[in-house]
Amino acid sequence: MYPERLIDHFQNPRNVGDLGPDATAVEVSNPACGDILRLSVRFAGERVAEVRYKVRGCTASIAAGSALTEWMTGKSRDELGAFTTAVVDEAVGGLPPASRHAAVLCADGVQALLQRLRLGA
Repeated sequence: MYPERLIDHFQNPRNVGDLGPDATAVEVSNPACGDILRLSVRFAGERVAEVRYKVRGCTASIAAGSALTEWMTGKSRDELGAFTTAVVDEAVGGLPPASRHAAVLCADGVQALLQRLRLGA
């Protein structure tokens, strides 16, 4: 049912956890399915130096969060602004239609992060 890369990210999630109070953190949820994504990001200048995530959700959301953190590492704020759901879809080898909400959750997380950064929090 799931592509091999998605299963790999689910079984071997990358960058799980929090970065602590000095990192910028956001939390987003999908009220339709109940999945919750928390991103913690630390920048070095304009680039993402470290990123961690936690997900309470389905297999696809856990895998998508892992793929998202790998993509985010080293990106500039401008590059984060170019994020689309297709990035995660491609990174996990294709999300089944019923699991596309996982990529939307990631997009919501990136947008919330960018909003928090704009507000200077």
